[in-house]
Amino acid sequence: MKNTFQHIKNNPTLSPPKDWLQIQTIDMHTGGEPLRVIVDGFPELKGNSVLDYRRCCKENYDYLRTALMFEPRGHADMYGCILTPPNDADGDFGIIFLHNEGYSTMCGHAIIAISTLAIIMQWIEVQEGKNILKIDAPCGRITSYITVDKGAVAGVRFHCVPSFVISLDRKVEVPGFGTVIYDLAYGGAFYAYVDMNKNSFDFDLTPNSYRQLITTGMDIKNAVIADSDDIDHPFEEDLSFLYGTIFIGDSLHEGIDSRNVCIFAEGEVDRCPTGSGVSGRMAIHHAREEISVGQQMSIESITDSVFIGSVISEEDYGPFKAVIPQVEGTAHITGMHTFLIDPNDPMKNGFILR
Repeated sequence: MKNTFQHIKNNPTLSPPKDWLQIQTIDMHTGGEPLRVIVDGFPELKGNSVLDYRRCCKENYDYLRTALMFEPRGHADMYGCILTPPNDADGDFGIIFLHNEGYSTMCGHAIIAISTLAIIMQWIEVQEGKNILKIDAPCGRITSYITVDKGAVAGVRFHCVPSFVISLDRKVEVPGFGTVIYDLAYGGAFYAYVDMNKNSFDFDLTPNSYRQLITTGMDIKNAVIADSDDIDHPFEEDLSFLYGTIFIGDSLHEGIDSRNVCIFAEGEVDRCPTGSGVSGRMAIHHAREEISVGQQMSIESITDSVFIGSVISEEDYGPFKAVIPQVEGTAHITGMHTFLIDPNDPMKNGFILR
């Protein structure tokens, strides 16, 4: 008599047909926000810079972004990255960010996660104490600092690109709601920052308001885009777009300064405090003289995970008085995957239901 169970135990792996694409990933999270790191099987990207590689991916392999971010392999709030060569010999590697709408310019939670992974995988020569990575993102070079204690990652912080404020306390009319007061700032990506204490909303910044946060955040984002003609990066047109809305509120926990909930891309809800969003907030608080160089601010997310933000230095950046922010957080590995793409699967490129 055939022992099916024993046959299963003796043959645990699959040998897929040769025409099936195999893509290997290492999955992580930073403060609850996912990161799918694509490590093998993705077609080679052509170009001479991270922005070139991003354009190549968008123009030629966007179906693989949707296959890996969308259902059934991902979900509406999935996030991923592809590693590329650096922009020059001084960099360690480049990185392209992927999500449900397309390709981001900056992602702090991904920088924290990939820096952690670089140590775990020994992509660099690891030493006790401080390790430095120079990572080329679409927005520019990010320097991360990874502290290693007895061979394990004890902490990660990164210095973001110059971050600046376009406008404070701007007003926009949002259809179906009315006037919203917001700040417009850049921390590697542009966000509309909406202070709950300056506006009258019928929801809070907890998981109980998840649907309302998405709807209102997207309504505000679309209204700001329609109303603004100055969402412009001073040096790079590819960076000149509004990425999302960040709601700011009081912390729900003693000892934490503030709370962030970011609605970005096509209605994604960031589970972490948003590294680029915290960077922009450092520029806002510094412009308001609420934080000085060297001071720290703790900011929690919708999952109660915490990033520590601070201002490292000030500098002129085109027409703006900018700051160099520092953001600290932690990341963890959740799994390793070999995704198979069957060319005959009618849903091979993915789909989204929200």
